[in-house]
Amino acid sequence: MFASLHTSTLAVARVQSRSRLGGLVAVVRDGMALRAQRKYLITLDDARLCDIGLTRAQALAEAQRPIWDVPRGWRA
Repeated sequence: MFASLHTSTLAVARVQSRSRLGGLVAVVRDGMALRAQRKYLITLDDARLCDIGLTRAQALAEAQRPIWDVPRGWRA
């Protein structure tokens, strides 16, 4: 009985560890994607920025935001 309880505890610990690692990987992946999007945003010309409803100043301000400053909808 002790062996099965011990095994179950180890299995749960492994799943939790993978879950935390997966969460960290997701945060890093999302941060890299956000960084790439912000870099791309400043390459758009004024006509394209106008198409998406942004001015050049707004695009530059968005591009300068720190990587941890994410849109509200991304926060869990």
